[in-house]
Amino acid sequence: MEKSKFILPSDEPEQLLIKSQGTTNQDFGLEPEKRSINQLLEYGTINLDKVSGPTSHEVVSWIKKILNIDSVGHGGTLDPKVTGVLPVGLGQATRVLSALLNAGKEYICVMYLHKIETRKRIEKILKLFTGKIYQRPPVKSSVTRKLRMREIYYIDLLEIKENHILFRVGCEAGTYIRKYCFDIGEALCSGAHMVELRRTRVGFFEEDTSLISLQNLKDAFTIYQKENDDIYLKKMISPMEKMVKHLPKIFVRDSAVDALCHGASLASAGICYIDARIKPGMQVALMTLKKELIGFGISEKDAVTIYKATKGIMVKNDKVFMKRGTYPRWDDSTKQQ
Repeated sequence: MEKSKFILPSDEPEQLLIKSQGTTNQDFGLEPEKRSINQLLEYGTINLDKVSGPTSHEVVSWIKKILNIDSVGHGGTLDPKVTGVLPVGLGQATRVLSALLNAGKEYICVMYLHKIETRKRIEKILKLFTGKIYQRPPVKSSVTRKLRMREIYYIDLLEIKENHILFRVGCEAGTYIRKYCFDIGEALCSGAHMVELRRTRVGFFEEDTSLISLQNLKDAFTIYQKENDDIYLKKMISPMEKMVKHLPKIFVRDSAVDALCHGASLASAGICYIDARIKPGMQVALMTLKKELIGFGISEKDAVTIYKATKGIMVKNDKVFMKRGTYPRWDDSTKQQ
């Protein structure tokens, strides 16, 4: 299968429409890439390589101790024996982790068939387990064992070695790969179970140069503390905006930012750029012109309606992450101009 066919929801390209031009005052706010270590520890994220053994909760607890901070969270639990990509939010960024729920995930799995099957038959069954599937969570799970629908975006059969099957699968959040293997075995009428699993993607969190280990994180923080050198630590902590890279966005004027921080809804006059994918009822990321995340909103209109509107409320405020006062109030900013 071609690499281009491995498409998750997060891979859908951004399509910005220019509603009105806007400029930003460099005296207020800060481009995410320019944040200090202290700011990143409050509004940052880590692409952690989880090892086999500890639970996701234990990993989070260790990161708290390493970085000496109170608030750390993870995006998507991995079972103790499962390894790979574990997005971690720091400080206020823990509240942004929910954005990853619709980003899509990818795994590499080793499945053991209880009976040797032909490649042709295996491929036929795997095709049946692509697209919308029904799945009941396993007995050992943190959710109610009710039948539910999940989507398998793609499955790629990589290798067959006797009873062992190696495959790549892209799926919706909340898909249990262990149960997925069991169900494939049932469809084959011979049985199967998962032997090994590694998560390779969660949206834009991938197995690349940004994937780091707990040991490397500890070493980088030690160097930062003892030598006051943040070069290594800064390479390991990304701005929290990485977690919303896949979300449809609306970029707002400086003069609208503080009102949003106080919980106000977004009116047409405050909008500069809109993602053409936006539909009514959709969650959107509200951004400054410096590409800082202000918060989440629920769109009241579709993109074309927002683009044409000259007045009225376009987005209902949902969650706010930016501190009040980061940008001046509208009346204060107009006095300075």
